Amino acid sequence: MFKGKSFLLTLILLLLSVVLVACGGNENAETNNEGNTPVEETNEANESDESANDGQVPEKPEELTMWVNDEESQIAAYETIADKFTEEYGIEVTMTPYDMLDQTEGMSLDGPSGQGPDIFFQPHDRMGDIHLQGLAAELELTEDQLDRLSEYNEEAVTSFSYEGIQYGIPAVVETYALFRNTELVPDAPETMDDLMGVARDLTDGDTYGFLMEANNFYFSYPFLTGPGGYVFAQGEDGVYDPEDIGLNSAGAVEGAELIGSWFEEELMPTGIDMDVMNGLFMDGKAGMVVTGPWAIPDYQEALGDNLEISVLPEWDGEVLSSFSGNKGWLVNYYTESEYWATELALYLTNAESSQTYFETAGELPAHTAVEINDEFMSPIFEQTQHAEPMPNIPEMSQVWDPIADAFEFISQGEDPQEVLDEAVQVIRDQIAIMN
Repeated sequence: MFKGKSFLLTLILLLLSVVLVACGGNENAETNNEGNTPVEETNEANESDESANDGQVPEKPEELTMWVNDEESQIAAYETIADKFTEEYGIEVTMTPYDMLDQTEGMSLDGPSGQGPDIFFQPHDRMGDIHLQGLAAELELTEDQLDRLSEYNEEAVTSFSYEGIQYGIPAVVETYALFRNTELVPDAPETMDDLMGVARDLTDGDTYGFLMEANNFYFSYPFLTGPGGYVFAQGEDGVYDPEDIGLNSAGAVEGAELIGSWFEEELMPTGIDMDVMNGLFMDGKAGMVVTGPWAIPDYQEALGDNLEISVLPEWDGEVLSSFSGNKGWLVNYYTESEYWATELALYLTNAESSQTYFETAGELPAHTAVEINDEFMSPIFEQTQHAEPMPNIPEMSQVWDPIADAFEFISQGEDPQEVLDEAVQVIRDQIAIMN
């Protein structure tokens, strides 16, 4: 598993190299990476970047603009935070509500014409597409900015890099955890052995000790990676290698064998899905389930004080790593205020702002210094410290269906090694076609 500290060190080294290049001049100033930016525009951006990296803060713009996901609670949170930014820095912030999933299309049209915002909001798994379209600026962070970024969830920071380039500042992290009906399971299982023991003891007829959507790779991921499986190998620089697929490795097979045993021992019903799981849990027919914070309102209404949440159990002394989906702020490639746009992104996601955002919008922050004083969200926030982002490369799109099919066959008693070998071959073939 790649760790973000190594990536932050890489960023620092890149920063130093940028400073040296800036001091030595730029022989290729007439074109940018894509060769399509006017010389004057490129030179202005270089001057701004050089002054920031030389410790001289660029002149403040009168205004910064941002596209905010068009959810009422998120807009309200960012209005409060943006007002404070204006009070502190004297820069007006103009917000435009814009559906997060539509923003990349809007950026591709408005960015080059100068009509796009200075920053926009995106899920991390779109980074490959954003990189290929050239929509986001490669962040050239100052030492001070890097110091502040080191306080964020390391994996969340990495999720907004692509091919070793940092493009974004993470804002929120979403993952799942272990939900319990304390009337059936008073204490949280610390290890997988504990969990399996409870599952076997409680399962009887239409009552189950442990349920999850086992055929959904998003949720089954921890049980493959706990014993050593992985999706794509990652280098020290955070770059994924789509040719190195670990979903049929020895560790992944061991995890798949465990999942297969749940069905073989009839600890889970074949064809278990989210609706069946939710119904059984809310009816008091399941002791433990794996799901995310979206389920809290319905579960709390059904179970009342009997609902508790904890981190996933340990495998060989390590808390299982759940998949996470992260969202964050990207700087428009065409902005004329890259430094101050980056400052705005960091301000929107710093500890104080993240506290405000959580209390208003209810989403867990990527900044680790926030205090989450909520009996249900606090353990999920703790689980985010053990979460790994879904790979953000385009090849990941070819993984979901073959692995879902594989789990379907495994739940029906097929050999895990053979099934996973076939699934990985399908993934390789589809990636080859895609590329």
